[in-house]
Amino acid sequence: MDKKFKRTLVTTALPYANGPVHIGHLAGVYIPADIYCRYLRLKKEPVLMIGGSDEHGVPVTIRARKEGCTPQDVVDRYHSLIKKSFDDFGISFDAYGRTTSATHRQLASEFFRKLYDEGKFVKIKSDQYYDEQSHEFLTDRNIEGECPRCHSQGAYGDQCERCGATLSPDELINPKNKLTGNPLVKRATEHWYLPLDQYQPWLEKWILEEHKEWRQNVYGQCKSWLDSGLKPRAVTRDLNWGIPVPVEGAEGKVLYVWFDAPIGYISNTKEAFPDEWETWWKSADTRLIHFIGKDNIVFHCIIFPVMLKAEGTYVLPDNVPSNEFLNLEGEKISTSRNWAVWLHEYLNDFPGKQDVLRYVLTANAPETCDNDFTWKGFQVRNNSELVAIYGNFVNRALQLTKKYFDGKVPERGSLEEIDKAAIAEFVNIKGEIESHLDQFRFRDALKAAMNLARIGNKYLADTEPWKAAKTDMGRVATILNISLQLVANLAIAFEPFLPFSSARLRKMLNIETADWNALGSLDILNAGWQLAEPELLFDKIPDPPIEAQLERLARIKEENRLAAWQAEPQKPIVDFDTFLKCDFRVGRVLECKKIPKSDKLLQILIDDGMEKRIIVSGIAHYYNPDDLVGKQVCFIANLAPRKLKGVESQGMILTAENPDGSLVLITPGGDVVPGSQIK
Repeated sequence: MDKKFKRTLVTTALPYANGPVHIGHLAGVYIPADIYCRYLRLKKEPVLMIGGSDEHGVPVTIRARKEGCTPQDVVDRYHSLIKKSFDDFGISFDAYGRTTSATHRQLASEFFRKLYDEGKFVKIKSDQYYDEQSHEFLTDRNIEGECPRCHSQGAYGDQCERCGATLSPDELINPKNKLTGNPLVKRATEHWYLPLDQYQPWLEKWILEEHKEWRQNVYGQCKSWLDSGLKPRAVTRDLNWGIPVPVEGAEGKVLYVWFDAPIGYISNTKEAFPDEWETWWKSADTRLIHFIGKDNIVFHCIIFPVMLKAEGTYVLPDNVPSNEFLNLEGEKISTSRNWAVWLHEYLNDFPGKQDVLRYVLTANAPETCDNDFTWKGFQVRNNSELVAIYGNFVNRALQLTKKYFDGKVPERGSLEEIDKAAIAEFVNIKGEIESHLDQFRFRDALKAAMNLARIGNKYLADTEPWKAAKTDMGRVATILNISLQLVANLAIAFEPFLPFSSARLRKMLNIETADWNALGSLDILNAGWQLAEPELLFDKIPDPPIEAQLERLARIKEENRLAAWQAEPQKPIVDFDTFLKCDFRVGRVLECKKIPKSDKLLQILIDDGMEKRIIVSGIAHYYNPDDLVGKQVCFIANLAPRKLKGVESQGMILTAENPDGSLVLITPGGDVVPGSQIK
């Protein structure tokens, strides 16, 4: 830790309490924060890890309306589920609170009131959409209508999920209340705004000049916002769920969730440590670090610092190690589309494998760019790294010690060059891992820890103690002593990353706690130390559970595609006389075969009631030629002939297209004489 800091205060982005948490949350925020805090605790440095549930805002009200319950019912349920998920994965919060607590309500109100009384806000009147039947102003996500770009229905007031266009409510065609379907009108409303533009010169100096060490993605996004010019941002909104604005005449208005939520870091600390919280938040020798995802950069690097600066008594963030996004099987994780791996479901499917997921998400962390989680990659990481490298070395060293020395650490004798070379590779591991962790390079730190196991495996393979046991047990003792010291180093090095596995390994080594200062040492285990019974640290994950996960995602993808499907817009209206010119008839298939050099066209000979005719149809992907013979089909008889792949098609067979693109023949409901007209 930098000498000017006596303590480190770590905050983690507050998850919305309107649903469970998934692997994207874990990879982007909570595992990195947990690794860092565990590391500082191992170094005996004062640190607090503060988190909590974000329980106000529109997402909660939307969930409540859908479920027919109160917003408080929703947040109570999901706060408990989220907290349990974090506990299950070993996320070691010192305080995990909630923004519906009385402590938070009071502190957030006092925070707003102080800025209000000191004239730090500006009041602005604007026109916003209003539902006259439900008597409420609508947020962007509660407004839907026709997309002005692709003209699909159900586009939100901020985005069309079908074409991906970013929108504003004013752009929607026929906007309405998403939940009630009621039409909307514009109505004037007044709100208080935080004048970010007034703080732009200070922010430019504080960020662009004084924090060039921030991650490139964080620094770059901040610079982009500043280059575009900051504007006042509303800190209140018209809503019936949230912390009431503590000002007379502000009935029906609450603190905007983005203003309310970060104050939760402070209130959660205050609630857990009522006598110490001000030391952590207001002493100049506190280092404040925010762990967030990239969608929260602007809030934690620009807006919240302005709030703290305006209030005047709090420390400002020293670093904001934001991660990019984690995708799932090549697609963006989406809670609304259920395209996610939910933490509570993962533990049902892979019980006891918290550390496997922690390892994979850290090794594949989106630190500098978006990254992808795949189930096959998860399996490979477990089987070829945790099992084949880490677990294999630990098991071999412990089992050989049990076999040759009754599970007691043997004496280390004189060293040979091969021993000295192996030792030289790992004695500096402490400095290497610390260097990476101090710079928030968690992937590199994990890689360095895993390299210890690689060194151990190679050392055992090169020295072959099982062969030396035939002639020189003194040599075997030295080899296994060095190997066991490496195993003990692994238990320490992996403690921040894989706490559950490290605890199990310490139990096998008969060690109660991990001593970070001993990392890199050759004397962690004394000769004669009795080890416990060895167990497998990790086990292989077979194909069936992985295939089950992929099948689940395939089902979800199909359900989402069907849910998003919309009928094609109606074609222009034609008059009745034009319609009468089309001759729709029923025919019977006499012969059918595939057309050479085409994978989708069938050449179909039909009896049209007058003669025989050939029609070419693009249904080869959906029908076997032999299965069509004898079937009745509907077709247009008077369509102008057209050559397809050299075959003249005399008409068009009618089909309907499913949402998945498959084609289905239109056939009469009963047996009809060939040539009969469709009327």
